[in-house]
This record gives sequence, C-alpha cells and structure tokens, in this order.
Amino acid sequence: METFWSTYESPVGELTLIARGGRLRGVRFPGEANGLAPELRQPAEFANVARQLDEYFAGQRREFDLAVELEGSDFQREVWAQLREIPFGSTVSYGELAKRLGLAEPEAARDVGTAVGRTPTPIVVPCHRVIGANGDLVGYGGGLERKRALLDLESSQLALL
Repeated sequence: METFWSTYESPVGELTLIARGGRLRGVRFPGEANGLAPELRQPAEFANVARQLDEYFAGQRREFDLAVELEGSDFQREVWAQLREIPFGSTVSYGELAKRLGLAEPEAARDVGTAVGRTPTPIVVPCHRVIGANGDLVGYGGGLERKRALLDLESSQLALL
C-alpha cells in the first residue's frame, strides 16, 4: 500500500499531510517532511482532512472525525488516546496526564512527555494541550510559538460562546 502526501496552508505554517490506505498517518510542520516522493503527492486524497482543518482554524470544529493510523508502542497509543480526551480549549500537565494513565512514579511525567512529543498527527491529536506542571509552555515539536498560537486560537473561540 502506497503512502500519499499533500500540503495544507495553515495559520501556523505549511503542514505536510501523510496518509496510507485512506488513513491519516502524519502531520508534519515546516522542515519536518523530507524524502517524500513527488509522484506520490495526491491533494485529492486529503480533501476531507483539509476541510476539517479549515473548520478547526475557523473555530467551527472542536474535534476531528478522521480515520487516523497511529503507529507506536502500546504505551504511546495509550498516551495519544488520552490526548484526544482533553477538551478543546483546555490544558493538562504532563504529570496530570500520567495520573490519568494510572502512573505515579516521578519518571512517569517524563515518559508521558516523550510519548506526547512523538505524536505523529499533531493538531488532529491535540498534543499542544499538554503543558508543564507550573503552567508554562514546554516541549512542542512544532515550536512553542505554534503551541501558543493553537492554544490562543482555542481559547479565543471559547470566549465567543
């Protein structure tokens, strides 16, 4: 089964979208999508993803309804499932996420942070909603400025309710 890709112009920069078998497998920030074969660029494959991203960035969508294939360890998939439970416009700390997973040891927040950092489909799986224990923005593969922009977008949309 071939892996197709396309790009999407977003308010946080050009995103590269990657899919196989009709399932979204990756969202990459600028500079993170090297080595993709030009002949496998298929924008039509991503019409639904682009529509849902348009709705999200316009404040009309709070959850994504996409077929997503998340390849990772069992632990990573558990963490990513928990990320999808964080409500739009909300944040949780890495430590709180570890507690939700039933982990209590001091290293658990670090292990959770590592898994969050490896989320293959950021934005769609909202890893930007995880923050440091003291409320600081820490650790985002797309850069802290993008994390801040995504959180600001969500909080501004909540303010309109």
